[in-house]
Formats: sequence, C-alpha cells, structure tokens
Amino acid sequence: MENKVRVGVIGCGAIGRDHIRRLTGLVPETDVVAVADFIPEAAQKVAGQYGAKFYATGEELIAAPEVDAVLITSADPSHAGYVLECLKHNKYVFCEKPLAQTASDCEKIMQAELACGKRLVQVGFMRRYDRGYAAMKELIAGGRLGDPLMIHAAHRNVSQAPGFETDYAITRVAIHELDISRWLLGDEYATAQVLAVRQSKATKGEWLNPQVVMLTTKSGQRIDIEVQTDGAYAYDIQCQVVCENGTVNLPDPAAVVTRADAKYSFDILTDWSQRFIEAYDIEFQQWAKAVLADHLTGPSTWDGYAACVAADAVMLSRKTGKPENVNMIDKPALYA
Repeated sequence: MENKVRVGVIGCGAIGRDHIRRLTGLVPETDVVAVADFIPEAAQKVAGQYGAKFYATGEELIAAPEVDAVLITSADPSHAGYVLECLKHNKYVFCEKPLAQTASDCEKIMQAELACGKRLVQVGFMRRYDRGYAAMKELIAGGRLGDPLMIHAAHRNVSQAPGFETDYAITRVAIHELDISRWLLGDEYATAQVLAVRQSKATKGEWLNPQVVMLTTKSGQRIDIEVQTDGAYAYDIQCQVVCENGTVNLPDPAAVVTRADAKYSFDILTDWSQRFIEAYDIEFQQWAKAVLADHLTGPSTWDGYAACVAADAVMLSRKTGKPENVNMIDKPALYA
C-alpha cells in the first residue's frame, strides 16, 4: 500500500453493491480490485461493471496478492470464517455486522487478532458515524449535562424480507441499539431482559413484534429499546439520553416542511440505507484513511463481541422470562 487501499469485496448483494459504489465513487483512497460471492453470476456481473477481478471463493480472494484489505458483506453465518481467514493472512478486514453469530466465534477472532499484534478488524456499526449520534456523544462527554442516567430508544421498521424470525429482531435490528447505547454511555452491560408486550396485527409473519428490550450497565444506568420490526408508519430511529442536568435527543434527518391542505407536514424516510447514507460514507472514508495510516480507530472486535454477548443474553431472557447476566471475558489491552 502506498496511497491506495486495494480492496476485495466478499458479497455482491444489495449492501455489497452499494458499498462498492461508495468505495469507487466517494472514497479516493480505495480501489475495488476483486470480488467474490456465493452466487458466482452476481460477482461476475459486478466484476465486469467495475473492472475488478472475479474470484470463485472468498478464500481465494483473501489470499490474492493484489488485495490489501477485505470488505465482508456476505451472509451472516459466513462472517466469522472469512474474518479468521483474513487474520490468517494478516490483512485488514471490514466486516458488516454481526462480526459473528456466537460469542465463542468472536473470542476466536479476538485471539487470532491478538496473535497478529495489532488491530486489523473493524465492525460495521455505522451509527457511530452519524452526525446526530456523534454530536450526542460529544455533548455527553463534555459533562455539561452531568452524568448520563438512562436511554430511551426506538427502532421502527416498515417491513421485513421473507424468512424473518423473532431472533433477527435482536441480531439484525436492535443490534445497532445494543452497540450505540454502550458507546454513548461509555459503559458495559450488566443485565439484559425482554418484556412481553401486546403484539401488532400489522405483523406479516409469525415472529414476535414488537419487543421491548431492557438493559442495565455496570454503573447502574438503564436502557429501554422499543423494537418494532414490521408495520410501522416509517423507518424511524429515536434516541434520548437522560442526564442529571438535562436530556439530549437524536435529531431527525433534515426534511422539507410543507404547509398545505390545512396541514403542516414533512416526510419521514422508509428505508434504512437512506437514513444512514451519510454515516456509511463517513465510515468508509475514515476506515480507508485508518488502514493507510496502519492504525484502526473504528468499532473493534471487542465491540462486535460485546454486542453479540448482549444479544445472547436478551434472547435467553425471552426464554427464561427474567433478566439475564451479560457475562463477558476480561477486555484485552489491545482494545483499551
């Protein structure tokens, strides 16, 4: 690497193609040089479109000498294996959430990364790059509002793809709240619980909807997260941090206000990719610069692990009907 990161992308579905467009058009520090996908035709099409080399498997792409860093946007069950393969080759890897589907796989990744002697893994928790969340974090850290006491959050979705399941509400949806809440508060979780609520008739499948997740941190802060995965009025993300001397709210995205027909109104987004489009842009711009500087600063393997352990405790609570402890290993110095 000199002044360009040569990126190989594993996963050419919707989010993979969007990230390739982003890396190609908005991140001057990157060149997408290789692609692979479980469906070869998908990767071949993208390879032709962007002048990248097609590889039949992710493992071949990772081993390719022209690939400096790897972006993983493949199906969730494949993430851990590909990340471990990247570490085996001592290559930087950006993995979309989740880092892995089990805490034990996250721990394996941690051990492999520790053996490399430096951070090579970044996890795709893009909300940390959203201007609203970043401003909230800065205000809380500044101390003017006193210590943070609690968070009220909501994650509301219009619909889900076929095959959606109850656990996905945590592992694919609320996983963002699990990460951003601990980031805003600067604390780790102690307990997690799911509360039963009246179910929505708007749900188009058999999964539980909505769910309410409750968490406590080690210092006693409390977080409540409303997770509505189907039938909501829009894609709407809400977050309020209550502090000793005031509150801070996540701002809504900028929107044109209309006055007509005796109504005062503005549109609300319906798609997650549009709500956080700028955050994705900033996320990859900063990642590319960090790789070139040989010093990652974004969400780490530890952050992926923390979210996974918290999600496991939430899902266990749904089965036991009581709060469950969030039991984590000691944090390695690499992630301090």
